[in-house]
Amino acid sequence: METVLVGLSGGVDSTVCASLLKEKGYNVIGATMAIWGNREIKGMAVQKGHKDACFKPNEKEDIDEARKISERLGIPYHVLDCADEYNEVVLKHFKSEYLKGRTPNPCIWCNALIKFGALPYMAKKQGVEFDKFATGHYARTGFENGRYVLRQGVDKTKDQSYFLYRLTQEQLKNIILPLGDFSKVQIREIARNLGLEVADKPDSQDFYNGDYNELLEVAPKKGYIKDLDGKILGEHEGIWNYTIGQRKGLGVSSSEPLYVLSLNKDDNSVIVGFRDKTFKKQLTAVNLNFVSFDRIIDEDDIYAKFRSTQVPQKAHVTIENDTMTVVFEEYQKSIAPGQSVVVYKGDMVAAGGIIESAE
Repeated sequence: METVLVGLSGGVDSTVCASLLKEKGYNVIGATMAIWGNREIKGMAVQKGHKDACFKPNEKEDIDEARKISERLGIPYHVLDCADEYNEVVLKHFKSEYLKGRTPNPCIWCNALIKFGALPYMAKKQGVEFDKFATGHYARTGFENGRYVLRQGVDKTKDQSYFLYRLTQEQLKNIILPLGDFSKVQIREIARNLGLEVADKPDSQDFYNGDYNELLEVAPKKGYIKDLDGKILGEHEGIWNYTIGQRKGLGVSSSEPLYVLSLNKDDNSVIVGFRDKTFKKQLTAVNLNFVSFDRIIDEDDIYAKFRSTQVPQKAHVTIENDTMTVVFEEYQKSIAPGQSVVVYKGDMVAAGGIIESAE
């Protein structure tokens, strides 16, 4: 009988994941990563807005919930302190990228290096013995043509393969994702049938739902908001307060809505323009990771997306000197440097990388 360590968050997905594996005869162990640590954010109250996030000051509530779930399922449970690793890998990268005017996705790095990296590593370091690691992600794994593959979940509205594109072959070899064959509706129904209190618990919506300035911990830095011709339209207090494609909260008036087109770290300026200027058709990406294939062949069934909730778009992909160029067949709105682009061949995750530029 194989032993599986399940990452428990206190939510419905990881709970049902553990339950399904136990029903299949696995020896199941539950574990939760503690990532908040002793962090204190001056003047921040624990408000409702922070509760639907992964990184939050009241994580103890989720840990208590996960402990109760483990007791209910009759499985051993461990809390693993990953706060230092989370700070070094996720938060420092997040801060560095935002201060450069880029748009990082902390969940990408958290999944590859913390949830599927530090968490199982810390468990083994503490003497917890297991054969496989499992989570409640909506994605599927397999083995084809001598390589471990990652596929989209069958529920395309909940598919989380985008967040997992940085997993290595070694990680894919040793994980189980039992929810990939189910829809979210089915998972909640399973939880209700089991009488689990978390059946209708809301999903975590972001990695942090407070003001990002609470994490960046930098003083305001005044700069100018300019149009494409360099005309000054207003002032701002830091390029990190803006994201590519942002329309609301710019504080400048115009004959028609203005959107953030780019963020310039060199002169601390926010460049804005009209909606038609937000569309790009091509991007380049670096820091690549190949997943289901060791290379990409530009065939008819190649798609790509640069947001987790985006429907993959038809594209053509070329790779040269460790740089991936993605040319979409249709124009795409607000491609931002720092985001991840993930390339699919059919429903399989082929590769992905960090967007460097778009045009």
